[in-house]
Amino acid sequence: MKTDTHPDYREVVFHDLSCDFKFITRSTINTRETIDFEGKQYPLVKIEVSAESHPFFTGKHKIVDTAGRVEKFRQKFGSVGSKTSVANG
Repeated sequence: MKTDTHPDYREVVFHDLSCDFKFITRSTINTRETIDFEGKQYPLVKIEVSAESHPFFTGKHKIVDTAGRVEKFRQKFGSVGSKTSVANG
């Protein structure tokens, strides 16, 4: 194996800021911060979403009310240029 061609592959702590969840994995990502985790110093990567906080994995889906949005748009702008009124009528 050639020297100085491969990135530094090491253990890194990823910190999910939305739910304060931390986990260790291996990565080549460059970081500026470090953290003491389980008695050892690791590079730190801060993330917004992980499997602990993502709605798909937690089962906390948000249902989008598209019909309410359409009605709100029609109240604001009327039915000028609306193709749905022609299809329904």
